[in-house]
Amino acid sequence: MPEAELVWDYEVHASPEVAERYGMASARIGGGVALAVRDDVTEYWSKALGLGFEEPVTAKLVTSILDFYRENGNKFAMLQLAPSVLPVDWEEICAAEGLVAESSWVKLSRSTGQVVMPETSLRVAEVDVHDAEEWAAVLVQGFGMPQEQVAPAVQGAAGLPGWSMFGAFDGDRMVAAAGLMVRGDVAEIAGASTLPEFQRRGAQSALLAARIRKAAAAGATLLSVETAVPAEGTRSISLNNLLRAGFKIRYERQNWTWRA
Repeated sequence: MPEAELVWDYEVHASPEVAERYGMASARIGGGVALAVRDDVTEYWSKALGLGFEEPVTAKLVTSILDFYRENGNKFAMLQLAPSVLPVDWEEICAAEGLVAESSWVKLSRSTGQVVMPETSLRVAEVDVHDAEEWAAVLVQGFGMPQEQVAPAVQGAAGLPGWSMFGAFDGDRMVAAAGLMVRGDVAEIAGASTLPEFQRRGAQSALLAARIRKAAAAGATLLSVETAVPAEGTRSISLNNLLRAGFKIRYERQNWTWRA
């Protein structure tokens, strides 16, 4: 599952020093992945996903995943499960393990057909591993996450097989960052963000188009991506950008959270 492999790459390639400092751990369980960051103030990076496709989701499997987080000293974890893999006794499993439904994401996809490059006053370009530190810093800052903790971890994905990094530049300054991971004929649109003072200048639409083109050139025929469901009465710029770029919503996915 491309999304699971993307998150795996982001976290397991952190340096040993960063992994030890923040209590990072990883495991492949039940055909999916479980990633843990014990001291994660964002409550974003401790998650289990990609489950239910190689083997069914069961009470035993959920317990083994949560045991992984308990043994790592985590106080929080999130299970991201496609609605099609939830077992008939899911409510009972949630009650027994203390899983609570919180936010929701949507899964979207599209083919790697033609894409129009949107107009922007920024210069969009692919960047290499020599720019990895700056790329990670911009990506993390744009999301409002703590740079000291998160940037050194995600930086480790730069230069991995199948990975590409892109930046949007105002002059020589990188002001937006985005990633792409290709696995065979499927590509996963990785995280993308823009520094607050440079938003609404078309960076994200242009970065999205550049990654679609790159995926097609790399031999991918399908692209997938996820984004948060906007709260009732609000709109999501990210979701709107994806829909304008030809992505279609495939399903909505509930996030199930566990707290010690």
